[in-house]
Amino acid sequence: MTTPSSSPNAPNWQAAKDTFHAYATWLVNISWKLFVGLSIVLLMAFGIFDLPQLAFLIILTSIVIKATFKQQIQAEEKATAATYLAEAEQLKRQLVEARMATMQAQVEPHFLFNTLASIDHLIETDPPRASLMQKSLIALLRATLPTLRENTPNTLRYLGQELSVIRPYLDIQKMRMEDRLQIQWDIPEGLNSAEMPNMMVLSLVENAFKHGLEPKAEGGTLVLRAEVSHGKLVVTVKDSGVGYFPAEQDATSEASQGGFGLKNIRDRLALIYGEQGSLSIRALEPYEGSGTLALLTVPYKVAPIEATFAL
Repeated sequence: MTTPSSSPNAPNWQAAKDTFHAYATWLVNISWKLFVGLSIVLLMAFGIFDLPQLAFLIILTSIVIKATFKQQIQAEEKATAATYLAEAEQLKRQLVEARMATMQAQVEPHFLFNTLASIDHLIETDPPRASLMQKSLIALLRATLPTLRENTPNTLRYLGQELSVIRPYLDIQKMRMEDRLQIQWDIPEGLNSAEMPNMMVLSLVENAFKHGLEPKAEGGTLVLRAEVSHGKLVVTVKDSGVGYFPAEQDATSEASQGGFGLKNIRDRLALIYGEQGSLSIRALEPYEGSGTLALLTVPYKVAPIEATFAL
């Protein structure tokens, strides 16, 4: 028994089907004005060969095809466009995830080596402080390593989990900078259960040190604040360092973004929240003092009860 796929007429039928589809698509895409003009030319051409009836049949069939296939062709075009956009969005998501994984690999050893060097120095000069810094480093690694093992950086965590990483990080920075660093912590305990994409707040804190506080000889103050405003969770990271001057930097370069990269944060916010999430960063005005102000805004959502107990 011969199956349809093995029939010798199958290739011919497929070719005819493709030709008809191409013709229908062309008819749908041309204007009616052009169609009428072409029909007149067809009538004149077929009239020369005494075939006006065949010309009328072709024109009538073309009118039916143009009228009935328009919605189908448009639907196919929309489906093709939607598929392309979905693939582009997926590629964009993969790019952001790859970029974050790369930056994590770059940042983690840098901070780790600096901290280990400080511990090594303090072992000889101040053993009690070396012990405290070592404990803070262990706490930081214990809180950070599960995040780095996650398959996607767009996993939603909770603010309390993010703070469990930031606290030991700030403890280490305080021991390194000593009196050069003051920290103001204004985060209500009730916000620990608020949803927050992983590593974003830490990235802003790292930027505050790398580009603001550490380059300043006398150091400064880091302010970390969280509040709910108009249904949004707003996290503020403010430093009194040397300030943020994007005009002097290439905003697209990783060197100017620091940490995991400000562009990476904005890309992740767009992928997760669309227009509901935002990041703004600016230099403080003269009347505000020197330094930088970063505001991270996401929709305020509370963790499920079981997740809250896990914090």
